[in-house]
Amino acid sequence: MLKPGRYRHFKSNYYRVIGTATHSETLEEMVVYVPQYGEGKMWVRPLEMFQSKALLDGKEVERFEYLGEGVQG
Repeated sequence: MLKPGRYRHFKSNYYRVIGTATHSETLEEMVVYVPQYGEGKMWVRPLEMFQSKALLDGKEVERFEYLGEGVQG
Protein backbone atom coordinates (compact mmCIF):
# COMPACT_ATOMS: atom_id res chain seq x y z
CA MET A 1 0.00 0.00 0.00
CA LEU A 2 1.31 3.44 -0.92
CA LYS A 3 1.51 5.92 1.95
CA PRO A 4 -0.04 9.36 1.50
CA GLY A 5 2.40 12.20 2.07
CA ARG A 6 5.25 14.05 0.44
CA TYR A 7 7.50 12.44 -2.17
CA ARG A 8 10.57 13.59 -4.09
CA HIS A 9 10.87 12.58 -7.75
CA PHE A 10 14.32 11.37 -8.78
CA LYS A 11 14.64 14.53 -10.91
CA SER A 12 14.17 16.62 -7.70
CA ASN A 13 10.57 17.92 -7.90
CA TYR A 14 8.23 17.40 -4.94
CA TYR A 15 4.75 15.88 -4.94
CA ARG A 16 1.95 15.47 -2.38
CA VAL A 17 0.33 12.04 -2.71
CA ILE A 18 -3.34 12.16 -1.72
CA GLY A 19 -3.92 8.41 -2.00
CA THR A 20 -4.75 5.73 -4.52
CA ALA A 21 -7.79 5.11 -6.71
CA THR A 22 -8.98 2.37 -9.04
CA HIS A 23 -9.48 3.09 -12.75
CA SER A 24 -13.18 2.48 -13.52
CA GLU A 25 -12.58 0.69 -16.84
CA THR A 26 -9.32 -1.24 -16.37
CA LEU A 27 -9.34 -1.63 -12.55
CA GLU A 28 -5.70 -0.47 -12.60
CA GLU A 29 -4.51 1.08 -9.35
CA MET A 30 -3.67 4.77 -9.79
CA VAL A 31 -1.83 7.26 -7.57
CA VAL A 32 -3.62 10.58 -6.99
CA TYR A 33 -1.12 13.40 -6.43
CA VAL A 34 -0.56 17.15 -6.60
CA PRO A 35 2.78 18.56 -7.82
CA GLN A 36 4.20 21.03 -5.32
CA TYR A 37 4.96 23.48 -8.14
CA GLY A 38 3.03 24.95 -11.05
CA GLU A 39 -0.76 25.25 -11.19
CA GLY A 40 -1.57 22.91 -8.29
CA LYS A 41 -3.73 20.60 -10.42
CA MET A 42 -4.49 17.08 -9.22
CA TRP A 43 -3.02 14.29 -11.38
CA VAL A 44 -3.04 10.49 -11.54
CA ARG A 45 -0.31 8.05 -12.52
CA PRO A 46 -0.41 4.25 -12.59
CA LEU A 47 0.78 2.84 -9.25
CA GLU A 48 3.10 0.42 -11.05
CA MET A 49 4.83 3.34 -12.79
CA PHE A 50 4.96 5.41 -9.58
CA GLN A 51 6.72 2.58 -7.75
CA SER A 52 9.10 1.70 -10.59
CA LYS A 53 12.85 2.32 -10.67
CA ALA A 54 14.59 4.95 -12.79
CA LEU A 55 18.15 5.47 -13.97
CA LEU A 56 20.06 8.42 -12.53
CA ASP A 57 23.71 8.85 -13.54
CA GLY A 58 23.78 5.20 -14.55
CA LYS A 59 22.46 4.03 -11.17
CA GLU A 60 19.03 2.50 -10.53
CA VAL A 61 17.03 4.56 -8.00
CA GLU A 62 13.46 4.81 -6.76
CA ARG A 63 11.39 6.99 -9.11
CA PHE A 64 9.65 8.57 -6.08
CA GLU A 65 11.15 8.67 -2.58
CA TYR A 66 8.80 8.90 0.40
CA LEU A 67 9.74 11.82 2.68
CA GLY A 68 6.95 11.61 5.26
CA GLU A 69 3.47 12.85 5.99
CA GLY A 70 4.18 16.26 7.49
CA VAL A 71 7.44 17.13 5.74
CA GLN A 72 7.60 20.74 4.56
CA GLY A 73 9.94 22.52 2.19
